[in-house]
Amino acid sequence: MNPSQKITPFLWFDGRAVEAAKFYTSIFNRSKILSASPTGATFRLEGQEFMALNGGPGFPFTQAISLFVSCKTQKEVDTLWRRLSRGGEVRRCGWLKDKFGLSWQIIPTVLGDLLYGKDRGRAQRAMTAMLGMQKLDIRALRRAADG
Repeated sequence: MNPSQKITPFLWFDGRAVEAAKFYTSIFNRSKILSASPTGATFRLEGQEFMALNGGPGFPFTQAISLFVSCKTQKEVDTLWRRLSRGGEVRRCGWLKDKFGLSWQIIPTVLGDLLYGKDRGRAQRAMTAMLGMQKLDIRALRRAADG
């Protein structure tokens, strides 16, 4: 475990912790499995450490918690969306559930500027556009915001 990281997400899997760690580290840059055993794995994604436990079927993931991924480009949104949703479920507003049941938000960084800028009309148009999307489209969000 990284002693400089005070908080580490701890994920409970039904016997597939190492498989999940391999899947996630194959998708994100600056990622690797730090340790793996029959009981689980410790891995790093984009510099953030995670722990995964083979805890059994008692506690499946819900959308009450998700991993939020900030994406600078549409290409990054598209790539992560395609890879993470494979075998899972796509949802609205940039949300998806991966094949392990873990929820992700794949969000372009520009969305914050559009939704929280000073122009409330522009923000409302961007919000309306976002609510109609599954995977977020930066160009379409900007076009909608600009009216």
